[in-house]
Amino acid sequence: MTFASLPDLSPARRRALVLQGGDMAALEFGPADRPLDVVFLHANGFNAGTYRSIFAPLGDQLRILAVDQRGHGRTTLPAQPFVGNVWRQYGDDLLALLDAVGETPTVLAGHSMGGTACLLASAKCADAAKRLVLFDPVIITPERAALFGEDGMRNSPLAVGALKRRATFADRQAAFDGYRGRGAFKTWPEESLRDYLADGLVEAEGGGMRLACAPTWESANFSTPSPDAVGGIPDIRANIRILKAEIGSTAQFEIHEPAVLAAGAEIEVVPGTSHFLPMERPDLVRAELLKAAR
Repeated sequence: MTFASLPDLSPARRRALVLQGGDMAALEFGPADRPLDVVFLHANGFNAGTYRSIFAPLGDQLRILAVDQRGHGRTTLPAQPFVGNVWRQYGDDLLALLDAVGETPTVLAGHSMGGTACLLASAKCADAAKRLVLFDPVIITPERAALFGEDGMRNSPLAVGALKRRATFADRQAAFDGYRGRGAFKTWPEESLRDYLADGLVEAEGGGMRLACAPTWESANFSTPSPDAVGGIPDIRANIRILKAEIGSTAQFEIHEPAVLAAGAEIEVVPGTSHFLPMERPDLVRAELLKAAR
């Protein structure tokens, strides 16, 4: 895979890790010869570049590998909606990535769906990392999932809204103008929105740009109940720190649930934040990653 013609997301270096079925694209921050401090996974519908402005200031202290998950950004792994449980697939992809990198990071970190993938991978492989730092991960207990019913999640506002998402634009500026200050992007700094669009859009057949994460794929992720990530927490050896949004959190579990207490997980609700906590509090994200990597 060549990245010669892709938008600039400096100071990150573009990488492509060869996995079974395709490449997993990644952005690497920090000294290339430094041991791997952090592997970071993004939220549903986003990509690694979305978090560039958050990670760039850490480049003189940490080496961070931020990856595009299956169906997102520049990763070429096949993405077939509603074929198997995609949530477990994300966890398996993360383990395959770590094997391809050949290094064990100190920290696995993730936002939303990315945080869930970190939990699933760590429950399956106890030595995946020493610490987990999760920013408003998607955690739905079996009891809460049952409330949706068999087809309830396919009819959820998030799943339906993703299917209705506009998929093509004349260019990146048109997408930026359409998104700025609206919907999910209402609380985002403009720099983060531009970073998201750098790899969130790819050239469309016939001209213009299209979303790199197809609306059907994003909707399928919202529609598929996530596995019981809370139930797997006791199997994780790594220290776990979860930062929950105060408003509209997707970490739908109680701090005093037995599985959480058994694992000694640290839970903190961040005042004034929504599910887009990393974009709203980049200072906090940097501080947490620095602390966990030491």
